[in-house]
Amino acid sequence: MNRRFFLNSLGFIAGSAFISLNSDAFSKLNRNKTITGKVMDKNKGVANVSVSDGFSVVRTNSKGQYTITLNDKATYLFMSTPSGYEFKTNANLAKQYESLGSRNEYDFQLTRLKKNDNKHHFIVWADPQVRTKDDVKQMMDTSVPDTIAQIKALGPDALVHGITVGDIAWDFLEFFDDYNKAVAQMGIPFFQALGNHDMDYRKGGDETSDKTFKEFFGPTYYSFNRGKAHYVVLDDVRYLGSERLYDGYITEEQIAWLAKDLEHVDKDALLIINLHIQLHNGVKNNAELYKVLEGFKNVHVMSGHTHYTVNKIANGVFEHNHGAVCGAWWAGNICSDGTPRGYGVYSVDGNKMEWFYKPTGLSKDHQMSIYVDTLTNQHRLLVNIWNWDPEWKIEYSLDGKAMGAPEQQTGADPEAVRLNGLGKPTKGRAFTKPTQTDHLFMAHFKPGVKKVTVKATDRFGRTYIKEHTIEA
Repeated sequence: MNRRFFLNSLGFIAGSAFISLNSDAFSKLNRNKTITGKVMDKNKGVANVSVSDGFSVVRTNSKGQYTITLNDKATYLFMSTPSGYEFKTNANLAKQYESLGSRNEYDFQLTRLKKNDNKHHFIVWADPQVRTKDDVKQMMDTSVPDTIAQIKALGPDALVHGITVGDIAWDFLEFFDDYNKAVAQMGIPFFQALGNHDMDYRKGGDETSDKTFKEFFGPTYYSFNRGKAHYVVLDDVRYLGSERLYDGYITEEQIAWLAKDLEHVDKDALLIINLHIQLHNGVKNNAELYKVLEGFKNVHVMSGHTHYTVNKIANGVFEHNHGAVCGAWWAGNICSDGTPRGYGVYSVDGNKMEWFYKPTGLSKDHQMSIYVDTLTNQHRLLVNIWNWDPEWKIEYSLDGKAMGAPEQQTGADPEAVRLNGLGKPTKGRAFTKPTQTDHLFMAHFKPGVKKVTVKATDRFGRTYIKEHTIEA
């Protein structure tokens, strides 16, 4: 019996039981609609902690007690872990939730951090998207040890957590197990968002498409806190009931829940929204989310899905659309726009944040590629700065003579074009079609120049220098 058939068979059995259980849920579970509980730090109650069923949001009182009336659709109860406390995990997978059953009381136990968490870091993985054992091997041999080394580089006492913004697997959901092994090895708490390739197909509509994901990772939307930052994970993938047919959409229930969740968040806080499909141009009802975010002064969105890099500021929201951990679906070491496969690294200090993109297997100082080609009567310089945003400064010089800034262009990365032209690589998976990107910079110059130097300075004042020697 192959793994996929086994999973589908298991899903059918579990799905049948799930339908039977919920057909007369309250009589079978003998559960009150209103339940109670406590959030405790050892023997002391913790006040002002948000507890939610995904529909209502309540706060604990001075003794750490809460009471919540459950929505009929609720299947989980989750706590928005407060600042100053460790994240509850199971083999490093975040587990700040309880599956609702027959009990009428659910308590949450917290452990206080040993240091102030105003300064902390987080890693964003987008689209590891493993489909075969070979993909898993590449992930375990390259991405995992690179991430471990980067975590260590942040310091021995650094507080670090991870967020994977979807497409953990590539339709074959049994590979969630392999992802979980990767998380266990990386040694930090990891939170997960649902991607379009993480859904159950052939199991009904949107409300049942996340069944396997929930069995592994819990609710598909929730929040948590660290220091002065409030983190939210959303599900912005709507399954349309036909195999692999979906769109980018955030349900009205999530929007309503988020509005309630944010009532308890200071407008000056650093607000970090995590989801899979890029918000700025991939989510049909993004205007509804932007409206809920109005008034918050420091909002960042972490997304994936595209397998290329875009930094977009829209409606006062800074969106980081990440290159993929798997690059071009493990077929090459770059994404379709020339971004090396890798992940985002973020450092938070109070309500301020800095970041860089870490290419897998390369130095964090590797932030651009430069190409020089020969035309009929001149040379052309093309610079690809994949994590560029409008605050970067780009300069170039020819044989030591400063020439100012190259001109920004929209086009395709030459290496992505070259790899695509090779057709199917030895692993049998075609390299993706190159993506048009605007983080390219171009200049032309006459023959005779021997050395081209490009200097790029990011918004935080960090400089990156790359040189190219032109052979005679």
